[in-house]
Formats: sequence, C-alpha cells, structure tokens
Amino acid sequence: MIEVKEYRGHIRNWEALCEELGIDIKLSREERENEILIKSYEKWNCNMADHFYGMFAFALWDDKEKQLVCIRDQFGTKPFYYYVTDDGNLLYGTMIRSIMEKKGFVKELNKDALQLYMSLTYTAGEDTFFKGVKKLMPGCCLIWKNGKIEIKRYWKPQFHPDNSKSLEDWADEIHTTMQQMMREIKTPDETAYSFLSGGVDSSYVLAMSDAPMAGCCGYDDERFDESGMASETAKLLGRGFSRCVISPEEYFDIIPYVMYNMEQPLGDASAIAFTIGCIETAKHTKLCYSGEGSDEFFGGYNMYRNAERYGDNLKTFYVGNTNIMKEDEKRRILKYYNPDILPINLVKDIYEETEGLDPLSKMSDVDIQIWLEGDIYLNVDKMSTAAGLEIRMPLTDRRIFDIASRMPSEYKVNAEQNKVAFRTAAAKVLPQEIAFRKKLGFIVPIRMWLADERYNQDVQKKFKSDMAAKFFNLDEIGLIFDEYISGNSDNWRKIWTIYTFLVWYEEYFVKR
Repeated sequence: MIEVKEYRGHIRNWEALCEELGIDIKLSREERENEILIKSYEKWNCNMADHFYGMFAFALWDDKEKQLVCIRDQFGTKPFYYYVTDDGNLLYGTMIRSIMEKKGFVKELNKDALQLYMSLTYTAGEDTFFKGVKKLMPGCCLIWKNGKIEIKRYWKPQFHPDNSKSLEDWADEIHTTMQQMMREIKTPDETAYSFLSGGVDSSYVLAMSDAPMAGCCGYDDERFDESGMASETAKLLGRGFSRCVISPEEYFDIIPYVMYNMEQPLGDASAIAFTIGCIETAKHTKLCYSGEGSDEFFGGYNMYRNAERYGDNLKTFYVGNTNIMKEDEKRRILKYYNPDILPINLVKDIYEETEGLDPLSKMSDVDIQIWLEGDIYLNVDKMSTAAGLEIRMPLTDRRIFDIASRMPSEYKVNAEQNKVAFRTAAAKVLPQEIAFRKKLGFIVPIRMWLADERYNQDVQKKFKSDMAAKFFNLDEIGLIFDEYISGNSDNWRKIWTIYTFLVWYEEYFVKR
C-alpha cells in the first residue's frame, strides 16, 4: 500500500499521465493528483519525477518496503524540509512551522547561516536558519528506511550547446513549446489572472494566456513605477488591468508578516512588494501566473553580458545573483565568525559539473541551482501561500530549460541585448518595443525610503538593540548606517539584509 503523506504542487501533464496510468480524468484535481503520485510510484518508483512537468514536493509512505520517499521538483519551486529528532524520528514537511509543531523538535538558531546570509541575502544550500532543519535540494529524492536517510539526485541542469540552428529556429522552438505548455497550465474551468510588469517575461506569458486581467504594483514616484508600461501592454492585448499603489508606510508595516511567513529571512526588497501584490490579487482570484525562470535560463541579467570577460576566474568569486558583503567586512561586523564558512563553498561542485562549458552557462547553472531555489522560488511559494493565492510559473518548465540548455550563448546575450532568442520568440505576439524593452527589474524605492526618518525608525531601533548585539558589533553596523545616511546609497543592501534578519529573528526567537 502506498499512502500520500504530504503534497503541494501542480502537475501540468496530468492528462497524459492519467491516460498512461489508467486514472479517471473526471476525478477532482486533489483526487487525480493523489492517484498520479501513487500509481507513478508503483510504476517508476523514485524515477517517477522524470515523468512529471510542473511544480511539486511530496512524501509517500511505502508500507511494503517500510520506507518514506520524499521528492522535490527539478528546480525547487516547492520547498521540502526534514529534521531528525534526538530519538531518531524523522520530521518532514513543506512548511518549517509544521515541523516545529511536532514532538521532538528543538528550536535552535543555526548561527552559521547568518554568515552566508550576510553575503547572499538569502538562505542558500541545504542548511536553514533552524539548527538541524535541512532542505531537500531541487532534483533530489530522499528515502527514509530503518532509521537512515539516503538522498539521491535524480536530475541536475546539463548544458549541451547545439550550433546547427539559427536565431529564428531557436525562437520558433521557444514559441511552439510555449503554445504547448499554455494548453496545460490550467483546466478550461479555471480562471487565472496574470502578474504584469514592464518586462518581456510577464508580457509574453500574458500574451500567450487567456487571462482576462493583469495586475501590477506601482509607486507614486514615477522613477520606480513600471505600471504605466504594464497598463499599455494590457490594453494592447485587450486585457483588464489593475494597479496597486504601494506606500512606504504599507511597505514597512508588512515586513514582520513577510518574514514570519517566509520562515527564513530574505533580504530581497522586492519580496515585500510581491507580498502586497499577492494579497491584493487574492481579493479577486485564487490563481495567477508569474514569469519567473527565463532570466536564468536564457541570459536575462545584464551581468551575464560580462561572462566572457570573467572567464575561468568565475569559480573564484561568482556565487550567484547577489554577493553584497566580503569576508573582511563580515569579520568586523559579526560577533561569531567561522573562517571555514564561505559562500564559494556552496558552488564548488557546480563548477566541477560545468568544467569545460562557456562562462555564461556556468553563471546560469549557479543561479539556477542556488539563487532561484533560495530566493525567487521561496518568495513566490511562501508569499502566495500566505495570501491564499496559487501561482503558476509557465516559464519554469523542464521543456523550456531543455531549449535553453541546448542554445549557444550567442543567442542568449550579445553586446547590445540580453535574452536575444527569447525576446525574438516573444516578438511573435508582442510589439518589438515591448519584446526588446530594456530590463528594469522589480524595482522598489527602498534606497530612498531607508534614509527617510519617517520610515526608518524601527531600523534604527533594531540596529541599536540588545537583540542586534547578540550577533553584531553595534559600532560597525552603526557606521554602515551612518555612511548610508551621509550619502553612500550603495549601503542600503547591507542595512536591509541586517534588518530583515533581525525582524525574522524577533518573530521566531523573541515573540514566540
């Protein structure tokens, strides 16, 4: 007997799986996905995830073999955690808080995690901020049997450049694959809205979908407001549009809610705006599309255009999309510093796997395995779940990655443009000025707000608190703040990273 003990996700190719496995397609979504998991395990065992497209994390109990089998999807879009108690029991789940509620859990801070967080601004790798709580990493299967854990890696990103195709060939393949996936992304009886920024990713998703409405967060300061461009795109595509204006007061007030529901501190300032967007969208729908994934797959970040210049030197410093604080600075700031805990250690295996590949492929692989899982997908999953909103990401799909993994880097970035082939595909359904619009990113006016005494009172208070003194040399972090106020605006990321940790720590170790 096989029993589904834990499951969160959305299996896109459920119709094909139901046909292959003999499952009634008229079952409810919950019933059919339960059947898919059970029958897939019976047929393919731990290789079952190779047959799935979508987002998933689950645990199955195999009563015959007396083993628990836990699997996380290839990219880590859904989290999965586990913890071994002092008496040898395994606690597990897709939420850390559910593990904390179980018998045998002992809440203790993992101090080592802070040292990595101060550079990366998110929790990377398998360790979490809770001592003993580990993440099952993307593309991995955990088997718990006879009191022992065995972890197998069933999938990893691999790159095999194919130089036989033209730019137009690649664009055609992307577009054809998108057409196929958008037929699977929802059932006819479901209605989905779509997040929309001024960028090509969300615009392409909207254009390829039947979403009747698009939503965007904006600000009163037009320098940071993409909603005007998003509104024009929605109008062009004949869709409704809603704009949520975020005030600094609303932004700062919701930070404790975000850090609590994130379960791990996250120093990504856009996560707060994303949370507000989720809450607002959930008032109107329970299903929404978002455009994550293509930047890492197809060379969407401006820094990727420097890949060739970095060359083999990448493996000495590139640890992912963010790296805001060097080791000498952390030594000065942190009360507890371990010289053996270095961000570069997280990616050594990745560089070994990508030996011989071009520099852009190496950078992409690091971001796919480290940054996407630790920051982007964590944010999307945790904040949508807290708001009661289900988010599906059409561009995060093995079939889309398969195209990117075969595409030579020259069709991803060049001297003038990023995501060249992807934008060319999007231009089949979008005007050139939208498809090839310069990447803006999910920008937030936090650089200015943090310097404003009307909004930074709690930041200043926490920087001087006894709580902060447990972890930081207060004079050193005070100096970072003073330099920021005096005009060194680049310090805002360091301040924000320290502050978000302190808010998170207060939520989990002071209040509760």
